[in-house]
Amino acid sequence: MSELWNLLLFHPLLNALIGLARITGDLGWSIILLTIGLRVVMTPLIIPSLKASKKMQDLAPDLAELKTKFKGDKQGLVTAQAELYKKHGLNPAAGCLPQIVQILVLIALFNAFNTVLKPNGQSLVEHLNPILYAVNKLPSDFNLSTLFYGMELTKPDLIHIPGLPIPLPGLFVLASALIQFASSKMMMPEAKTAIKVAGTTPGDSDDVMAATQTQMLYMFPLMTIFFGYQFQFGLVLYWLIFSAVSMVQQYMASGWGGLTPWINKLYARKN
Repeated sequence: MSELWNLLLFHPLLNALIGLARITGDLGWSIILLTIGLRVVMTPLIIPSLKASKKMQDLAPDLAELKTKFKGDKQGLVTAQAELYKKHGLNPAAGCLPQIVQILVLIALFNAFNTVLKPNGQSLVEHLNPILYAVNKLPSDFNLSTLFYGMELTKPDLIHIPGLPIPLPGLFVLASALIQFASSKMMMPEAKTAIKVAGTTPGDSDDVMAATQTQMLYMFPLMTIFFGYQFQFGLVLYWLIFSAVSMVQQYMASGWGGLTPWINKLYARKN
């Protein structure tokens, strides 16, 4: 299994990162370009999945009626829901495969970045050449700068202020958390709908799912800040670009969503 993982995901992504680094001469820009490139390539998988989520949101009132109509009749509810999905050309399971592919690519990309940023005491050439393709082998005098506009990619993005017992999260960490929060707000209509539907059948398992969805909308930004204290700046840079492109793709699929009131207020102030 590990050999298949390396062959299909880890090694290709690692070689792509090093190839871009040799072309650009900048590891930071290589991380940015590879992250954007992968998200663009995966757009045919991502957008349909996001649109399916939006369609599920639109069908929420109908689902709520079915839950009320077939209360106590689980088999009848399942059949009625299947008919509703078929009528609207929606397959709830269709979004599973794209999500799984995205997660696998995400893990492999994280491993590739981590391999470059943490050579484990070896020189970068010694560390990488055994797993690079023959055409991509590094010369013995190869030197890859880990500085990105004066910031060290191998160290966490933190601000140390004299007198404070702990450092503060850096600007890139905060920007990543802010984008995560904005993306969460864009998904809020879907979360609110889930809560409304769950409310029609108190005590059912979907109550827990709806509550969890709402909590995760706000947990992701906090988790971003927490992990920003531990991860190298190169990984934070990757997460920032990944989140920004994901937010653009979310907008392409469902618009501003829960951010609409804020956007309208901002637009009103400008005018």
